[in-house]
Amino acid sequence: MTRGVCFLVSTRNNRTALALMAATCLLTAPAIAQEPKKGGTLNFAVVAEPPGIDCHGVTTFAFAHPGRPHYSTLLKFAGDHSNLKITGDLAESFEQAKDGLTYTFKLHKNVTFHDGAPMTSADVKASYDRIINPPAGVISVRKALHEDIREIETPDDYTVVFKMKAVNASMLTHFASPWNCIYRAAKLKEDPQFPSKTVLGTGAFQFVEYKKGEVWIGKRYDGYFRPGRPYLDGFRALFVKSNAVATGIIGGQFDAEFRGRTPKERDQIMEGLKDKATLIQGPWISSLLFTFNNSRKPFDDVRVRQALSMAVDRWGGAQNMSKITMLKYVGGLTRPGYEYNLPEDELVKLPGYGRDIEKSRDEAKRLLKEAGVSNLKIKLVNRNVGEPYIPGGIFLIDQWRRIGVETEHSVLETKLFFDAMSAGNFDVLMEFISDFADDPSAQFDKFLTAEKSSQAASRHQDKRLDELFDKQARTIDVVERKKLTQQFEKLAITQSYSASLLWWERIIVLNKKVKGWENQANHFTGQDLTDVWLDE
Repeated sequence: MTRGVCFLVSTRNNRTALALMAATCLLTAPAIAQEPKKGGTLNFAVVAEPPGIDCHGVTTFAFAHPGRPHYSTLLKFAGDHSNLKITGDLAESFEQAKDGLTYTFKLHKNVTFHDGAPMTSADVKASYDRIINPPAGVISVRKALHEDIREIETPDDYTVVFKMKAVNASMLTHFASPWNCIYRAAKLKEDPQFPSKTVLGTGAFQFVEYKKGEVWIGKRYDGYFRPGRPYLDGFRALFVKSNAVATGIIGGQFDAEFRGRTPKERDQIMEGLKDKATLIQGPWISSLLFTFNNSRKPFDDVRVRQALSMAVDRWGGAQNMSKITMLKYVGGLTRPGYEYNLPEDELVKLPGYGRDIEKSRDEAKRLLKEAGVSNLKIKLVNRNVGEPYIPGGIFLIDQWRRIGVETEHSVLETKLFFDAMSAGNFDVLMEFISDFADDPSAQFDKFLTAEKSSQAASRHQDKRLDELFDKQARTIDVVERKKLTQQFEKLAITQSYSASLLWWERIIVLNKKVKGWENQANHFTGQDLTDVWLDE
């Protein structure tokens, strides 16, 4: 058996801070293709509790990892991050009209829900209607991303046609969203809240049990529409504290943890498992943000927001934090290395990105004094997810201390954190850009007004960002779209309604018996477990 080790290749030049290239795998011997084996139960760790179980209303891996194997979507991503492509899931085939205003999907005809009911175009339409126009009491956090859909037609049971109001450059990406789970129309008609109470999908695994704080169990769905899939008999997602993951993998309690580990934990697991480990490292479409509550004084003052961003030594912090955490790269609102990323020579001109940290902090102190809040006290609300939220929060507090700001660090479990975000019960929120694809619309959604996006937590009212968002989303020309996205970044960073702290590196260590899992540079896609198998 060969042992694979993947590492990240990075380059640097005078235009880009860090170009993340495709991860390269080195094998100690020529790789031999293996025939997947059937059977076995995959045990994996999940380091946060899901705040809810409705795909359309959640944003966290804490649901995606245990919940996504039960559901299917129209399209999905296949391959690893170096050869990622959009392919059909429930769609047997799909076609985009030349004018970009019509998308036609032909559905597989042998799909059933886990209660035995056949899946048809009516279920796809009902699910997308719920995303676009959620009924009273239903939360659809990606409504803004689908607002260009004008109507959905179902000419027959296995054809779905989406008619657009306007061209949307990201639409195929949205159709491949792991969050756009297809629900049963009859159940939604009976109760629009059904998905928040019951897990019923068409995925490779049927729901068995969820014990909060303990375990989520799924078993193979024998009626799954893809022949020969899934390979696994089932899975067990075990909810644990982050600091228990490394010892759990070494001890055999878990076969995997699919979010990511720190450099120290990587080394610990590799040493503990020795030749039984598979290491995978690569880029990660995730960044920590600190988001200001713009409805509270003094955070409605741009001088205060800019000062608090300028106090942070991102360049020095990246070097130091990357040794102990998954925080590693300096970037704006899109992943460093992504083709639309704002170049370093432009980034360093913006508040918070200057390389001379002492100069930046002197200016930050001046701005706070000018705003009349030299002795500022802040409540920072954070998640109790050990990596990278807590170390990120501690780092931020230390940076603010250096300009005389006193900070209370309030660390909440996942549901309470999202409740505080929704209610606006914070001064500053340790938040995140974390989505399933390198796509400006996905990354920018959190920087919009609350009127535009339910994912926006800052409560600002800057319609200029909404307008730029719409323009870039509807621009097909790559060069022109890049200009618009960079205008958006410059405005958003200058206004500092939310500010990026550092971008992450994904480090996954699996027990080598886990096969068929692909790193797609995010921790949301690639989790349906359809092709995962165990070499036991």
